[in-house]
Amino acid sequence: MTVPDSSLREGPLSAPLETSFDYTRSLGPVLSEFMTALASRRILGSRSADGRVYVPPAEYDPVTFSPPEELVQVGPEGTVLTWSWQPEPRAGQPLDRPFAWALIQLDGADTGLLHAVDAGESAAVRTGMRVRPRWAEHRVGHIRDIECFEPADDAGEPAGSAGEQSVPGQSTGAITMITTPVRLRIEHSASAEESRYLRALAEGKLTGQRCPECGKVYVPPRGACPTDGVPTTTEVELPDVGTVTTFCIVNVPFQGQRIPSPYVAASVLLDGADIAFQHLILGCEPSEVRMGMRVRAVWRPRDEWGTTSENVSHFEPTGEPDAPYESYAHHL
Repeated sequence: MTVPDSSLREGPLSAPLETSFDYTRSLGPVLSEFMTALASRRILGSRSADGRVYVPPAEYDPVTFSPPEELVQVGPEGTVLTWSWQPEPRAGQPLDRPFAWALIQLDGADTGLLHAVDAGESAAVRTGMRVRPRWAEHRVGHIRDIECFEPADDAGEPAGSAGEQSVPGQSTGAITMITTPVRLRIEHSASAEESRYLRALAEGKLTGQRCPECGKVYVPPRGACPTDGVPTTTEVELPDVGTVTTFCIVNVPFQGQRIPSPYVAASVLLDGADIAFQHLILGCEPSEVRMGMRVRAVWRPRDEWGTTSENVSHFEPTGEPDAPYESYAHHL
């Protein structure tokens, strides 16, 4: 069927999308010593062959390209080289109130360290101002052991002296690994073709689009045929049954996993389609899943439907005889 004009006039769907994971890094000998020192309220830099001191320390000398021969203690106070005001802090940033991002040249260093400066208001920040670190109460060997920098004056406790150790109960062993949460939040806007596909899902339908040149049916629709490069404006409603072309048994658990291992992720070629899409295969033992298995979509309860592919909970075996290999050999 041809797409109705009213459908073409509907605006694209959009929704917030968040991708997050914990990134774990092996530090290596140089950064391991740097992070370990932070836990003891000390800041280290690397001295290069030309005498310059880099903070954070460079893992390889910029002059000789060899590992640095010497790490030296710098600071803890320093001078603001340049700065930018952050009037509305974002989630995950060092402070929950307005602050300045600044490049700080610590005493004894030749390069700038990027960190936050808590100065109260933008008028209090200036190039050339003296600052000192505010140390976290509980330190673990991470750059955030420095909560931020603050204006250096004669009031208050000193920011830490050379060789000062971590507070009782904190580990003084070498820090060899760090874990950093990584999060990306965006507002994702679907294309017009994707939006029609998602709206059809909200009505319990699976749709694709046919290329007017080669006749191939793509699901989910792509808007243009990757083979012929022409718009795929003819919409096709497809049945919710298909064939497993390839599959993978997932045995390794991971953070945020919704289905206990082992389970099967498979490429399902819907009847009438020319490209398979990935979905879960449940309703049987993972060892029973095979290429050519005939499967049917299992829909969630009607009151849980929305404009999302999660309307289809999973696919399960239909009990039909397996499809002959020749019927899906060109769709692997």
